[in-house]
Parts: sequence; structure tokens; C-alpha cells
Amino acid sequence: MASRRAGLPLLLLASGAFWALATAHAQPNYPARPIRLVVPSAPGGGTDISARIIAPRLGEALGQQVVVENRPGAGTMIGGEVVARAPPDGYTLLMGISTLAINPAMYRKVPYDAFKDFAPISQVVSVPNILVTHPSLPVKSVKELVALAKTRPGQINFASAGVGTNPHLSMELFLAMGGIRMTHVPYRGSGQGVIDLLAGHVSVMTPSALTGIPHVKNGRLRGLGVTSAKRAGGAPDIPTIAEAGVRGYEAVQWFGVLAPAGTSRDVVQRLHNELVRVLQLKEIQERFFADGAEPVGSTPEAFATFIRAETVKWAKVVKDAGIKPE
Repeated sequence: MASRRAGLPLLLLASGAFWALATAHAQPNYPARPIRLVVPSAPGGGTDISARIIAPRLGEALGQQVVVENRPGAGTMIGGEVVARAPPDGYTLLMGISTLAINPAMYRKVPYDAFKDFAPISQVVSVPNILVTHPSLPVKSVKELVALAKTRPGQINFASAGVGTNPHLSMELFLAMGGIRMTHVPYRGSGQGVIDLLAGHVSVMTPSALTGIPHVKNGRLRGLGVTSAKRAGGAPDIPTIAEAGVRGYEAVQWFGVLAPAGTSRDVVQRLHNELVRVLQLKEIQERFFADGAEPVGSTPEAFATFIRAETVKWAKVVKDAGIKPE
């Protein structure tokens, strides 16, 4: 009896290894039904736009429809939690955003662990934000905005996609480096903030280039500067904020696809391979380039390393800006 008991742990270990191996290869027909791509922000923002650019082509490549589902709220944590708690079968994916790396510094309680609860698939694009103003604000350059804000401390309102989002922290970094104060008006996504900016209810914002550049091109907003270290391909006439007067300034957004942790390596690799092929399509690249975004297509390992580096970077920005975790 003792020998049988002694052998039980080895039997369970062998059994566990067998099922782990079986699970990793259990979906030879994947995908067999539509895939849900959860966007953790409202329609109209850069995350949503990016998801809707790649979803149709990714669906064609996989042979199943990829359905974009918006689940905004709580600094993108609602949508993130939906995916973190979903079955790891490859049928629920997250269109991750910079807040995945920002939220740990912004909130005392995050309902998931960005490193333990997700399986990175690939970074999709890197996107600068663009500093835009409503035409009624009497400024035409970054220097003029800084000068005006210094004469009206706290009187100019700026919109964001929500507390702790990349557009919010991009503005906080701009304010800190420019030595000025404005009043923050958070929204449940960039799309809603841009709507109020277009209506003149708020005066300033730094939405993603995907969201902002089209409105600059049609003359409804004034573009003062892009937040990246180099000018955006979709708007080469707009200077970077650094070259326009705030030296050393740089902040970009990124979007990428992740699955729930525990998703088999085969499924992750299939999704990665097809996603990279989609990002290499000329029409997809031209669509992103036109609005200032740069397609990436990184490996799962490189994307995981990138998220860790971003977490360290934004934690410092939050600390230096004096923002207290909620």
C-alpha cells in the first residue's frame, strides 16, 4: 500500500504533464467559430479604430469572423477584466492599450495582473498623440498655448480618454514640462472627448493621431504638435512638441492583441502569424501610415518585454506628476 501511495504523486505528475501536452495541441481546427476582439474603450478612439482596421482582414486570414466588442469604463479595466477572466481558448482577445502598463501606477486595485493574466500575441501599432485645440482658442503654436496658459492658470480645460489613460498622462507630462496648469475633464474614451472638443465644450486634448489627424485635415481642429520624437507620416507639416518648444518631450500610445493567460502556444502562434501577415498588407500599412500610426508586428516575447518597460516608464511619469493612485 505504501509503495502505491509513494507512486501516486508521480502518476499525477505524469497525468498532469500528459493533459498539459494534450491541451496545447487540442485545437487542430482552431478557429471553429467567430472570435471576439474586446476593445476596452468607447467607439471612435484610437484603440477602436485600430481594432476595426485589422479585424476584417484578420477574420479572412483565420477563416472566421472577428467581432469587435466595445467594453469601456474604469480606465479600460472593465474590458481588460472581461478578457482576463475569459476561457483561454483563443475565442476572446483583448485589443490592449497603453493603460495596461499605466493602471498599476494609477489604481491601488487592478482586477487583473498585466503580466500573469494575459498571453501577449503582438503589438499592432505605435501611435503618437497629437496636441489639438478648438479653433476658438486664440493660439496657433505650442509656444502660444504655453504662453496663454501661463496667463490663465487652471482656466483652460483639457479633455482625455479618462483618468490615467495615455492621453491624460501625455497632457500631464506636457503641463509639467511646460510649467503650466489646466483643468482636466475626463471622458469614457477619446471618441467622447473629441466630440466635446469639436463642439467647443473643452479647448485642448491629446488624442491619438488616428483620432485627431482626420479632424485637423478637415479643419475642425487645430494641430499644434505630435507627441512622438519624430513627425507623424500622416501629418508631416505638424512639428513634434519637442521641436515646437518643449524640449525633451515624448509620449506615444500603443495598441496590441493579447489572449487570456493559459491559451495554448499553438493558438497564440497561429494568431500571431496571421496578425503579422495582416499588418504586412499594403492596404493596412497605408491606412495606418495615413493617420500617423506605425505598424509593428512584434513577437509575443518582444511584446511582453515591451509592456514591462512601459510599466516602469509610466510609473515614473505618474510619480513625477504627483498623481495619487485611486
